[in-house]
Amino acid sequence: MMTFCFTGIRSLPKFWKSNPYLSVGPGHSYFSLFLKDYCGIRNQQKWFSLKAVSPQNTKAVNLLIAKARYLRKGDEGSNQVSSDSHLFAAGAAKKRSQMNTHREDHALPPVRNTIQLPTRPLNSEEWDKLKEDFKGKANFESWIISQMAHCHSSIDVAKSLLAWVAAKNNGIVGYNLLVKYLYLCVFHKHISEVIDVYEIMKARYKRLEPGGYTLLIQGLIHSDRWKEALLLLEDIKKVMIPSKKNYNDCIEGALLHQDVNLAWNLYQELLGHNLIPMLKTLKAFFDFGKNIKDDQYSNKLFDILLYLRNNHLYPGESFAHSIKTWFESVPGEQWKGQFTTIQGSGQCSGCGKTIESLHLSPEEYEFLKEKIMRDVIDGGDQYKKTTPQELERFQNFVKCCPPFDIVIDGLNVAKTFPKARESQVLLHVVSQLAKQNLQLLVLGRKHMLTQHSRWRKDEMKKVQKQASCFFADNISADDPFLLYATLHSGNHCKFITKDLMRDHKACLHDAKTQRLFFKWQQGHQLAIINRLPGSKITFQHIPSYDTVVQTTGDSWHIPYDEDLLERYSYEVPTKWLCLHRKT
Repeated sequence: MMTFCFTGIRSLPKFWKSNPYLSVGPGHSYFSLFLKDYCGIRNQQKWFSLKAVSPQNTKAVNLLIAKARYLRKGDEGSNQVSSDSHLFAAGAAKKRSQMNTHREDHALPPVRNTIQLPTRPLNSEEWDKLKEDFKGKANFESWIISQMAHCHSSIDVAKSLLAWVAAKNNGIVGYNLLVKYLYLCVFHKHISEVIDVYEIMKARYKRLEPGGYTLLIQGLIHSDRWKEALLLLEDIKKVMIPSKKNYNDCIEGALLHQDVNLAWNLYQELLGHNLIPMLKTLKAFFDFGKNIKDDQYSNKLFDILLYLRNNHLYPGESFAHSIKTWFESVPGEQWKGQFTTIQGSGQCSGCGKTIESLHLSPEEYEFLKEKIMRDVIDGGDQYKKTTPQELERFQNFVKCCPPFDIVIDGLNVAKTFPKARESQVLLHVVSQLAKQNLQLLVLGRKHMLTQHSRWRKDEMKKVQKQASCFFADNISADDPFLLYATLHSGNHCKFITKDLMRDHKACLHDAKTQRLFFKWQQGHQLAIINRLPGSKITFQHIPSYDTVVQTTGDSWHIPYDEDLLERYSYEVPTKWLCLHRKT
């Protein structure tokens, strides 16, 4: 094996660049981006300063010098959206996007690397040659260590890079390089190297930035010095609230070393900061509780399941398996679990029990109606583009009409088939619904009444004969009117639009109201799934049950995410874990 050595290292300060901040230079800016990608740091507004302290840890430096010497998925079937699924079913949005055959991909072509990453440690001459061949504009050392971290290169290759940098810079190695080396150590679970870098950082710097702390905590929890990760957590608290990943790693470390009380205390501390825990954190508690007969511990796990319910969270497939395993492992409880689906009627295919209805109670409906009227329609909706006078005109219009059965977003529905004439599409939809003796309201814009190649006056007159119509100013948004008319008509009224109302949901300021709005939306929004204009209109299935964790005491039903199915945030899972206690 080749031998490498850091030369010219007389003291620890020379080994490091003296710059105490990470915000200087393009390499450091890229480092911040790297930490966001690899260390789980998100939306951190404050950064720790890097302050030198005296004196250096000579033993740690010697250790590092000595070590430097030796060196997913896709559905290939039909893109047709099934009427058996519903608008908010997991994977439905993906299928809808695949059905759009006219979409063009404007993604930029990938940048080709001018050099290949080394697969073995290099000597000084080889590194010099590699740098000469590098044609990029970025700093070579920063670029190569970033690529090595991205590709999870071996520790030995990274060590040879650090040795080469130190040799040509009078023993100076930048913080950027060392922290990315630390990332590789953590990724490859080289715990002894993690501890060595930790000793150097502890000796050289009084404080680190969040990404450095995150890596050290993640690495230390697997060592016999795991409790020092808690000291790092305390250092973070002096400046900011630790991230949920920081708490997750410390909780996993406590459970790994059998300190369950500490783990629960950290979990409560995390919740106290109003942080949403990582699902892997919750999974760790279920994995730890396997085969344990402890009513107090069991009640805490039940509380976690209720937390999932109250916060509209769904476990992943692996987490669902952990929940099933825990239930079935508790001595004397005789729980039995199975993975299943829910029928359109709302019955569990596994045990036959009926899942909670998606229908809002009268109290919930009135609460939601009042909130939407106040927060979305009457005030505060930053997406609303209308005038108080026009809104008042519309409200008076609605009061003079009988309650509607279906409210139609006319412009949205008319664009269902891009190649067809818009007024013809709208007329076709309205005519089919009018045959069912439904009270209809079509919301549109005034320009829809002007003769145009896309809008024929005779067709729009036929629409007006079969449905009540309100045409707003061309600058106005339809959504506030649609929400108002639907809610004003009563809990039976449905609405038709492809708009998923995410902007308006965001205007609702508390989690309870957002949850009720989504529940109401799932039960009332209709979407057209036809692929050909002129064919009989078919609507996507509206589910009758609520996709949320629920229990009856002797049973639990838990919706979960499949590993290989992409689900957008406004969709819900279609797979369930059914658990029931044997009698």
